[in-house]
Amino acid sequence: MRRTVLALCLALLIAGCGDGDKQPTTTTKRAASSGCKAVSAPAPKGEQHLAKPKTTLKAGARYDVILQTNCGATDIRLANGRAPKTSASFASLVKRGFYDGLTFHRVVKGFVDQGGDPLGTGLGGPGYSVVEPPPGDTAYTNGVVAMAKSEADPRGASGSQFFIVTADDAQLPPDYALVGGVVRGMDVAARIAAVPVDAQDKPTSPVVIEKATLRTG
Repeated sequence: MRRTVLALCLALLIAGCGDGDKQPTTTTKRAASSGCKAVSAPAPKGEQHLAKPKTTLKAGARYDVILQTNCGATDIRLANGRAPKTSASFASLVKRGFYDGLTFHRVVKGFVDQGGDPLGTGLGGPGYSVVEPPPGDTAYTNGVVAMAKSEADPRGASGSQFFIVTADDAQLPPDYALVGGVVRGMDVAARIAAVPVDAQDKPTSPVVIEKATLRTG
């Protein structure tokens, strides 16, 4: 497994995804050079203590989450048919405004873009977890969106950290809860993947989720 994408592995909440030194984990050359708008780093939201949502998504309905970032907009279609609990939790966080002002705190080119941590370190979450193991044949290919977790968490556990796969195939085990897939704006995910990062894979210029919106089709 590679190092925590999603602080997914770092300590890191996808803290546990990947092989070798690449994994989603839970744990600023310049923005303009990558095609992203230069913005100031937002203040961390701090530790969260949200109650686990009880609402569900309507079966058969289409739900998209639009992430507006300083690098552009990405449209994620939720897999509420295959992952109803994970999708409902993700949608609930979007509706709460949880993701607004958070960052992509870990970016590994050719692997994943990881964000959704209110601490911005790869160690934060919403204060609850959902467990929904993905099918054993789940493949984390280009454009797939899944949730990060620590190595200590069970298969399919998730909080708020998520990752967008930018590799053709991230070659991760089927341990990460499925959220959905990018249906528009994969070029934006690629733009994020190209931003310069430091030794801990943190962008040297902030990549910020300015607004997350849930749309029903």
